[in-house]
Amino acid sequence: MLDGVLFFPVTPFTSEDSVDLPILSEHVRRGVESGAGGVFVACGTGEFHALEPGEYADVVRTAVQATGGRVPVFAGAGGSLPLARAFARAAAQAGADGLLLMPPYLVQAPPAGLVAYVREVTAATELPVVVYQRGNARFDVASAVAVVRMPRVAGFKDGLGDLDLLSRIVTAVRADAVAGTKDFRFFNGMPTAEGTVPAYRGIGVDLYSSAVFCFAPEISLAFHRAVTSGDDKTVQALLAGFFHPLIALRERTPGYAVSLVKAAVRLGGLDVGGVRPPLTEPSPADLAELARIVAAGRALVAPEASR
Repeated sequence: MLDGVLFFPVTPFTSEDSVDLPILSEHVRRGVESGAGGVFVACGTGEFHALEPGEYADVVRTAVQATGGRVPVFAGAGGSLPLARAFARAAAQAGADGLLLMPPYLVQAPPAGLVAYVREVTAATELPVVVYQRGNARFDVASAVAVVRMPRVAGFKDGLGDLDLLSRIVTAVRADAVAGTKDFRFFNGMPTAEGTVPAYRGIGVDLYSSAVFCFAPEISLAFHRAVTSGDDKTVQALLAGFFHPLIALRERTPGYAVSLVKAAVRLGGLDVGGVRPPLTEPSPADLAELARIVAAGRALVAPEASR
């Protein structure tokens, strides 16, 4: 279903705060032509939380058209149950190949409630669904197995970083008589996921989402080649010289996991605009540091690119 580096495009906004669909189309087109293994549109990096339903449908439709069937397109869904159902139906109508089901809005729900939420949303669509565990959507082992057993659930993405819990979930799912027989994938969904890829691969979770691919696909792809081929020297060099400094900068301000990515896309020459509140723009000093970090990352992969 999915393989390689998964691309999570940003959602461009104009100076009048409308969605810039031509720029989105160009952003997606460039990403696919750079070698993305799948496109996840209107998700966390794409500011799903900030889109109204009409904008959402336009964003998904534009991404599907720009991708042109070359790789799968998954669309974000989530929030309140009625809206999650509506987003699921809109994504299907726009031509998406699947859904990334993000947490319900705000409330802390017990595992049984999360299972019911997934069941209700998947009943509203024929699309395959990747369930995203993060924030207020925390599954235990039994509830994770229960959702994986659902016919349309095709993946489980972890954004918590609790590797003990995830290891037990992975083991239980693969041992389950129903869940273990499915064509099913686990995903590393941590912000700047490359920083935790070696640890996740250690428990059998190989797929990951790459926000860096939005603005520096050459760095993202070089890391993926290194980690999948066992080139530990290159992996460690990129972690030390690029990913870890980027993560440290990201941690300075809540929301930088999105606004830094969008700023880096702008630095690369594509005017995707700013972020919508409550996210904030990086400070001038942080923008300067971001530019230095990206330049350092590109310098690290330049010898490979010249071969």
